Amino acid sequence: MKKIIISLICFLFFQFSSGQTVKPVSSPTNKSADPVPTSHFTNVNGIKLHYVTCGNGPAVILLHGWPFTWMEWKPVMIQLAKAGYTAIAPDLRGMGDSEISDSGYSKINIAEDIHQLVQQLNLKDIHLVGIDIGMMVAYAYTVKHQDEVKQLVLGESLIPGFGLEELMNPATGGYWHFGFHAQADLAAMLTAGKEAAYLNPMYDLMSPDKHIDPAVRAEYIRQYSKPGAMKGGFQHYATLIQDGKDNRSNFKTQLTIPVLVLNGEKGIPSKQTFDCVAKVASNVEYGIVPNSGHALGEDNPVWYTNRLVQFFNK
Repeated sequence: MKKIIISLICFLFFQFSSGQTVKPVSSPTNKSADPVPTSHFTNVNGIKLHYVTCGNGPAVILLHGWPFTWMEWKPVMIQLAKAGYTAIAPDLRGMGDSEISDSGYSKINIAEDIHQLVQQLNLKDIHLVGIDIGMMVAYAYTVKHQDEVKQLVLGESLIPGFGLEELMNPATGGYWHFGFHAQADLAAMLTAGKEAAYLNPMYDLMSPDKHIDPAVRAEYIRQYSKPGAMKGGFQHYATLIQDGKDNRSNFKTQLTIPVLVLNGEKGIPSKQTFDCVAKVASNVEYGIVPNSGHALGEDNPVWYTNRLVQFFNK
């Protein structure tokens, strides 16, 4: 042992006396950190809008649903950034950190919120992605600005005026919550102080295998527990009948840009969404996200993002 110590001392003395620095053995290079989403605020269409960006490259606009916020897209945003895209996820009017306005919840008007954001960011040829309420907004946006949308991705809903009304009808097997939420004032009053009790079963239903991170779920509930936030979310449902009338009135011809429809394996029945979109678009691809419920961006974000990138690269 003494010989080893003496040899080490001599080695160190030689290194320092010769003017060289003893360098520690390098550890394996760590994997680079994930891209970090960045928060922003801007004024559009009469409200303060919150949006989050991540990455650099072609722009992908991601529109969330209810009862979520931009955070629904966080895992997908990181994957898109790694793939060379700029992911942009706004909080829709009345939800998350965007302003809760008294009015303006028609899908046409919310699409105008997003369009003004796109103009402010000076974006061209965007990839537009929407699920649930975000799907309805994405469709309304594309009808008016098809020349600005390179590709459209829709999922986990139906379009007002082209099939959603049947999905809203409990008498024919539709979902009961549409009618309840549409009575925004009443629904807000009845859920006041009971936000977690109302929303937790919704998250369990929308992510059957419970892929939503508990901390993220807690953040959703915090957001929807803010004064006026439940009503802000419900206002998106209060306009759906009028949204259907607007869509039928504005329909002139089918969309011709490439459209991809993705539903969760355990989400809304795929055929309903497929048949709906086929009424309004002529160039449509379909797919099913495996091991996913309604919360596509959180249930299987890697598969979902890979499918998006495959579609965008065509």
